[in-house]
Amino acid sequence: MTGARRGAVMIGASAGALEVLSLILPRLESDFPLPVVVVVHVPPDRRSVLAAIFDAKCRLRAIEAEDKEPLAAGVICFAPPDYHLLIEDGDTIALSNEDQVLFSRPSIDVAFESAADVWGDAAIGIVLTGANQDGAMGLKAIAAAGGTAIVQDPGEAYARAMPEAAIAACPEALVLNADGILSYLQSIIR
Repeated sequence: MTGARRGAVMIGASAGALEVLSLILPRLESDFPLPVVVVVHVPPDRRSVLAAIFDAKCRLRAIEAEDKEPLAAGVICFAPPDYHLLIEDGDTIALSNEDQVLFSRPSIDVAFESAADVWGDAAIGIVLTGANQDGAMGLKAIAAAGGTAIVQDPGEAYARAMPEAAIAACPEALVLNADGILSYLQSIIR
């Protein structure tokens, strides 16, 4: 299997991210077969501690991505603050300091669109809680490429604007609560 067909789980979140990610990521089994790439809006002037938090909580290794970081099955890569994260060729991550998108860098849309370009129907995009529209166009790109589009149920989200925007842009997306998202991801290894 080439890296381009392997795919990955792409997760985007903003306000309320820590809570919902804590319901999903620590419950993934250690033999999870895909890379997990997480883009969370973090203020550009702050150091992110997300990778350290989830590395301590999860059975999977969690790291903050660096430019040219290789993707590996069962590793959670968090986008660093103030850089866009792009899937470069199916095997590596590229970081960019291009202009903000929807006032965000890292941008969920940028990461998801690059995943759709590289992996097509092997990409899985998940939009979680957040207070803006980032992720909606990226999720639409993943669905248009034949990938799997999932949105957190807005009724469960800490901030419902981002899930609602994703559903509006991508009405074919699966709308699931955190347990449903976890069950879907666990079904990948069965």
